[in-house]
Amino acid sequence: MTATEVGVVEENGGAVEPPSASLSQRLLGANALWTFLILVGLVVFFTIAAPSTFLTQYDITQIATNAAIYLVLGVGMTFVIITGGIDLSVGSVLILSGVLAAEYVVHHGGYNAHWPSIIVGIVISMATGTAWGVLQGFVCAKAKVPPLIVTLGGLGMALGIARIITTGNDVAGGAPNALVETLGLGKLFGVIPWIVIVAVLCTVVFGLVLAYTRFGRYTYAIGSNAEAARRVGIKVERKLIQVYALSGLMAGIAGVMSLAFFHTTTIAGHSTDNLAVITAVVMGGTSLFGGRGTIVGTVIGVFIPAVLNSGLVIIGVQQYWQDVAVGAVLVFAVYLDQLRRRSRERS
Repeated sequence: MTATEVGVVEENGGAVEPPSASLSQRLLGANALWTFLILVGLVVFFTIAAPSTFLTQYDITQIATNAAIYLVLGVGMTFVIITGGIDLSVGSVLILSGVLAAEYVVHHGGYNAHWPSIIVGIVISMATGTAWGVLQGFVCAKAKVPPLIVTLGGLGMALGIARIITTGNDVAGGAPNALVETLGLGKLFGVIPWIVIVAVLCTVVFGLVLAYTRFGRYTYAIGSNAEAARRVGIKVERKLIQVYALSGLMAGIAGVMSLAFFHTTTIAGHSTDNLAVITAVVMGGTSLFGGRGTIVGTVIGVFIPAVLNSGLVIIGVQQYWQDVAVGAVLVFAVYLDQLRRRSRERS
C-alpha cells in the first residue's frame, strides 16, 4: 500500500478517503495465506503423529492460553513494524509494568487485596507501558534515533529498573488471589479462559482500528513512504509516538496477564518474548520493510510457534529444539518476505 493509495489528505488534517479493498484484503491481506497453510500443515502433521493427545479440548485450551500474552504483544508490534520500525523492548516493558503493579498491590493488601486496589495496580501497569512507549516513540520520531537502537536500549533500561526495584527477585505476594482466580485461572462458562478473552478483545478492537480507521491508514502510509505521507499532511512524528505508545500499552496489559497467570512477577521469564513476537508478526505477513501487514495475519503467526511448541512436546522433542525451530522459522519468513518484495518491485 503506497502513500497515494491512502487517499487525499488535506493540509489541515482533513479526512482520508479509504482505499478500495475488499473485506478479506483489509483483515487478512494477500501475504498471510501461505502462513495459514503452514499452520494447517502443522496441525495435520501433529494430529497424525499424536492423534489421541494433540488437539484435544485440553490441548486447544493450553495452546490458546500460552499464545494469549504473545498475541497481545503482537498487536502492538504489528503497528510498529508496519511503520517500518521495530520494538525490541516489549518483554522488558512487560516485566517493568508487572513489577510496578505488583509493588503497589503488595502494599495495599497483597494476596488478599480487593478489586479497588487491583484495578489501581492494573492502571499502573498500563500507564507504565504507555509512558515507556511514548518515551521511545519520542526519541525515534523527534531525535531521529533508529528504532532498533532506541528499543534495544529500552530493553536493557526497563529490565534494569525492574531489577533495581526488586533487587533481582520476583515480588512475593504481588499477585492477589482475586486476580489469579479470575484473569489467571478463571474461565467463562467453565470453558474459555479469561486470559484468552482479554487477548481476543485486544485483537478484535485494534484489528478493526488498523483496517478501518484513519489511524490505521496513516500507519500504512508512514510505513510505505514516510516523506510522502508528511507531504500530504500526515503528522508523521505524532503518529509514530502514538504507535509506540500503543505497543507500550499492549506490553502493560500483557504485564497484568503475566502477573495473573504465573501468580507472581517473572523477571527472568521473558528474555525471548521479543523474538517470539517479531517472529509471529513477520510470519503473519507483516513486512519488516513497512507498509504491509494485518492483525489477522499476526494471529495466525502467533499460533504457528504455539502449535509447534505444543506438538513437539507431545511427540517428545526436547525444548532446546523448539527454540531452534522457532528461530529457523523466523529466518525463513524474512527470506520469503524479501522474495515477495523483490517480485513486487520487478513487476
